[in-house]
Amino acid sequence: LVEVLRAPGYVRYVDDFALFMALKESNGGGAWDGWPASLRQGEPSALAQARVDLADSIQRFKFYQFLFFQQWNALRAHANSRGVKIIGDIPIFVAYDSADAWANPELFFFDENRLPTVVAGVPPDGFSPTGQLWGNPLYDWQKHKETGFAWWLARFRATLAQVDIVRLDHFRGFAGYYEIPASDKTAEHGRWMPALGAELFATMKQSLGELPIIAEDLGLITEDVVALRDGNGFPGMKILQFAFSGPDNDFLPHHFRENCVVYTGVHDNDTTRGWYETTSEKEREYALRYLGLKTSKNMAKEFPAHLIRAAWSSVALFALAPMQDFLALGGEARFNYPSRLGGNWDWRMDASALTDELRDRIRELNYLYQR
Repeated sequence: LVEVLRAPGYVRYVDDFALFMALKESNGGGAWDGWPASLRQGEPSALAQARVDLADSIQRFKFYQFLFFQQWNALRAHANSRGVKIIGDIPIFVAYDSADAWANPELFFFDENRLPTVVAGVPPDGFSPTGQLWGNPLYDWQKHKETGFAWWLARFRATLAQVDIVRLDHFRGFAGYYEIPASDKTAEHGRWMPALGAELFATMKQSLGELPIIAEDLGLITEDVVALRDGNGFPGMKILQFAFSGPDNDFLPHHFRENCVVYTGVHDNDTTRGWYETTSEKEREYALRYLGLKTSKNMAKEFPAHLIRAAWSSVALFALAPMQDFLALGGEARFNYPSRLGGNWDWRMDASALTDELRDRIRELNYLYQR
């Protein structure tokens, strides 16, 4: 723990973060674009005075970070001692109202007032006629390159000090990203721009060695994204809930190559039982045919176990299923609804759910399929 806390990347991170949070607190919790200009612009004299005036608050936020890392490292050490690896997540973009954006404005497309000129999103498609306007600030990749990708290296070092494997969210954004004028109200008038993912990953491999990355390669995946993923040897993702549109669907296990990670569903999906109960009749019937099953009055409850077995028996490098699927829970136990601001991440598992029967069932799957 002491080594982590003294690492240069962590020291810089915690200094920036603690000052940012203390300033945010002293400004009524408002976003930093509403702070006094001297603080918004990061004027050295104003920040020096803030470090004096807010010294107690800064130390408090640093102490919170110390407690978190102390507790997290103890949890990770216990997990690792039992042969359990932890997969963490790096979202490609950061929020505008974050210490990262405030402390490193030169790395983003900001104007002279440090407001975004362009923001992130995805273009219109059959599900969203106006696209998705995420609003995150976009990286100035050329500036990152000029620094030797120092910010990204620090970000990965900090993450790899906390987890064993990293799921890299919106992987396609490292090949090319969708740029939308910040003044636009929809994502209809954006454009695709190239990123420097190949140079970034080459630099990181030189500094950090082989990268334990899972590429979240869902959505609009083009040849440049596939080349970036495969050229670096990163496993992609397969989601079985997306698989049952027909025999040509790449998410069906008979199409898998070994270097992939299969999930029954991820945090953004319904539980598998919830999916079975709400998906189209066509997909439900094809899923039953594919898995060699016949419909029955209890199939909604039984189906998650069959989908888990399909994942475990595949050639995929890793197979994962949320606990809700092992427990055959319905949509009431869903983790997350994408783009919904409230009512997410409320589900908690009671310790009593970890029965001997469940343990034996998982052990049997792992034995049969060498997981």
